[in-house]
Amino acid sequence: MRGSAHVAAFPPAARTRRTVWAGTLCAALALSLTACGGGDPDAGTNGVGKLSAKEIEARAREAADGSRAVRLSGTLVSKGGSYKLNMQLRSDGGTGSVTSKNSTFELLRIDDALYVKAPAAFWRQTDGRSGATAADKLAAKYVKVPKGDPAYQQFRGFTDMKVLLNGLLALHGPLDKGDRSKVAGVRAVQVTGGDGGRLDVSLKGTPYPLRFERAGGAGVLQLADWNQNFSLAAPAKSDTVDYGHELPRK
Repeated sequence: MRGSAHVAAFPPAARTRRTVWAGTLCAALALSLTACGGGDPDAGTNGVGKLSAKEIEARAREAADGSRAVRLSGTLVSKGGSYKLNMQLRSDGGTGSVTSKNSTFELLRIDDALYVKAPAAFWRQTDGRSGATAADKLAAKYVKVPKGDPAYQQFRGFTDMKVLLNGLLALHGPLDKGDRSKVAGVRAVQVTGGDGGRLDVSLKGTPYPLRFERAGGAGVLQLADWNQNFSLAAPAKSDTVDYGHELPRK
C-alpha cells in the first residue's frame, strides 16, 4: 500500500536516537535554567528560607535554646571596651580565652567553680605592693575566684551560655529577611533588625544561628559546634591557687 510507505519514514533506530537526543536537550535546558536562577533556591535546605523573618528568628532561637553546647568566637564591644572572645560553652560551664586591650586571660567554669588564668602582666595592673606580690604568686596559675568577689559575676558572664546567647543574639525593631549567605561554607539566610543588627541562620540541618553582627558596630560573633559536647575538668591542685576571699583589685 502506497499510503503506508510514509509512516515509516524513519526506521526504529533513528526514532530512538532522536528521542534520546531530545531528552538530552531538555535535560541540558533544565540545568541551564536552574543555573540562571530559575530553580528553587531552597532546594536541598532545611526550608527555613521560605519562612518570614520573624519565623526564621524564632526557629533560630528555639534551636539555640535547645542546644547543650556551642563555640562562640569574635569581637564584643561594650562601654567598658572591646573584647575578643574564643569560648566553648555548655549549660553547666565553659572554657576559653578573653582578650581585652591590655591583656589576655583564660576562664574555666564548672558549675559554680570559676577559675581565671592570666600572665603576670594581668595581675600587675592591680594597685600598690599587693599587685607585684600577686603577679608573682598568681601568674600562669588557675586562680579560683571567690563567689563573694565583685569580679565573680563579671568573669562568670563570659562562661554562661544562656546569658551570652540571650544577651548577644538579640535583634531589635522590625525584622526583615535579608540575602542568602555562607558562613564557614554553610549556606545561610539573613535576618536583619531595625536597629541594624544582622543574624545569619543555617539552611542546613537544624537552623542554628551561625553569625551575628551586633547593631552600631558593637561586634561580630560566629557560632559553631552547636550541640557538640566537650569535656570540662578541674585543674590539677598543683596548678591552682586559692587566693582567699577577694582577688587583688585594679
